[in-house]
Amino acid sequence: MSNPVTITEAAALHIKDMMKEHEEENAFLRVGVKGGGCSGLSYGMGFEHEKGEKDSMFDQHGITVLVDKESLDIMNGTVIDYKQSMLGGGFTIDNPNAIASCGCGSSFRTATNAGKPEEC
Repeated sequence: MSNPVTITEAAALHIKDMMKEHEEENAFLRVGVKGGGCSGLSYGMGFEHEKGEKDSMFDQHGITVLVDKESLDIMNGTVIDYKQSMLGGGFTIDNPNAIASCGCGSSFRTATNAGKPEEC
């Protein structure tokens, strides 16, 4: 079975730099979805030191990634990349399951999960 989330090499290099900068080299990268935002769902990424019993775990480019079971279906097929531009850099998240997103691009919904929208 392939990984539910793909982290590009550019994103992995930036994540590794962040881990080193914050002294989190031994941490896992947690990727997930939570309710909120204008469209109902928003992404979350952070460092964590323990795998939960409801987490799926996989490795990409030397980073161990955790995704909780609730986020797994919503994020299946998602690609996380890091893009650099003249204005700076940032992560991009391309989720084929997202059918609508808000104007700022920070929240979305899927055909089967509208999440819990907040006031914009």
